[in-house]
Amino acid sequence: MQGARSIPQVALDAGERFGDAGALEDGDVRLSFRELADAVVESARAFLAAGLEPGDRVAVWAPNVHEWIVAALGLQAVGGVLAAVNTRLKGGEAAHALRLSGARLLFTMGGEFLGTDYVSALAGQDTPDLERIVTFRGASDGAERWEDFLAAGAAVAREAALTRLAGVAPDDVSDLIFTSGTTGDPKAVTTAHGQNVRTFESWSERVGLREGDRYLIAMPFSHSFGYKAGFLACLLRGATILPQAVFDLDVIFERIARDRVSMLPGSPAIYQSILAHPERGRHDLSSLRLAAIGGAAVPVELVERMRGELGLDTVITAYGLTESCGVVTMCRPEDDPETIANTCGRAIPDVEVRCVDSDGKPVRAGEPGEVLARGYNVMLGYFGNPEETARTIDADGWLHTGDVGVLDERGYLRITDRIKDMYIMGGFNCYPAEIENALFGTGRFAQVAVIGIPDERMGEVGMAFVVPAPEQPVTPESVIGWCRENMANYKVPRRVAVVDALPMNSTGKVQKNELRRRVSDES
Repeated sequence: MQGARSIPQVALDAGERFGDAGALEDGDVRLSFRELADAVVESARAFLAAGLEPGDRVAVWAPNVHEWIVAALGLQAVGGVLAAVNTRLKGGEAAHALRLSGARLLFTMGGEFLGTDYVSALAGQDTPDLERIVTFRGASDGAERWEDFLAAGAAVAREAALTRLAGVAPDDVSDLIFTSGTTGDPKAVTTAHGQNVRTFESWSERVGLREGDRYLIAMPFSHSFGYKAGFLACLLRGATILPQAVFDLDVIFERIARDRVSMLPGSPAIYQSILAHPERGRHDLSSLRLAAIGGAAVPVELVERMRGELGLDTVITAYGLTESCGVVTMCRPEDDPETIANTCGRAIPDVEVRCVDSDGKPVRAGEPGEVLARGYNVMLGYFGNPEETARTIDADGWLHTGDVGVLDERGYLRITDRIKDMYIMGGFNCYPAEIENALFGTGRFAQVAVIGIPDERMGEVGMAFVVPAPEQPVTPESVIGWCRENMANYKVPRRVAVVDALPMNSTGKVQKNELRRRVSDES
């Protein structure tokens, strides 16, 4: 592990370490690590020409394309702060992110890209700090083209960019990542260069990412999984970055075969979709060797099927959240299969984890409690929101995650659910993830989501939304019948909806707030 560095310094170091090896492939664009490092310096020169000062925020609102990486590393190289905006946001939501971050510049897609006209979506929105819009591909009225933005950098000496880059300290703010906003307005999580580099040096080592791996990044760059566990990890380890602009299973299958993809991380829902795809058997997936799964609860059955049916050599489960730079605990490659399948690992080095009761007191091993984390990976805070920061990070430096988990005697963590997802039926605490895992383990379902819904007599009862696996006849009655035979009565969902798909956000998480809205609209 190298000393403390900034994120753009990692890119320059990768140019020296890995040289002419392939760093990035995006359509017809092929860049070696040396060429990518040069592109970052050219991008930095352009940001200097644009007058960007250290600490200024710059928003990127675009799908996974190579320009995203070059722009992000370039703005960070001159001390700018990346504000990563989710492509699924609508115009008003994106404008909220721009206002919250105070971004001076916005980088997005020109014209219409994948059915969205990003620049037009912002027309008429209140973005008082926004001075310029630059489009990566195509042209839009009122916006500057990426090529012209870069060309202006020719007026700035290369040495000036390198000098500014050398002055970016590990403790300087690197980015604002917006929480998913599944409840309430999104918050902007602030982290620093050094803590991110240190976290993903540790993560990439333990996950087994290595030089020469070919890493398909379908998770959005606007999320820690796509950005930090994605292209930053590739720069740290010498793996080839393969950006994927939109998650489409048919395209994913084709790319795995054509591009000989060896690394494909994702959420449990993404791998459940892959396993359930009726055309999966027609594609060559033999190049896959490594998967890292993040998520609150990973079904044992899923891990076993990923190994058995997809032929993966290594499946690593982990747990983290945006407020922890994306990582808190990880399994290790040497862990036994049962541990990998049943836990999300133990704390990464120099990070502490504990579970506490409602009074904040640590619970005994094997008992559920809220998961707390403390260490170098904990965020600096929520940007412009000291009150919410104080509610989330206590006076002793513990990050309160809002997740319910159980630590065993070895310090391995099992996440049982989100505190906000738990519902109480007749006095019994019900954890949806436990019910979901039991149903998924039957093999009859591609996906399952359980929520609590109001009930006059019991207070709340469970409702399950199920997506049947291919050629599996499923009815609400059959689901309820199986549950009655296999779980305690209070856990049995009182309602079941058989659906074609579950609503998911851009990171592959099921949007349970949308399911709750559907139920509310029906009542």
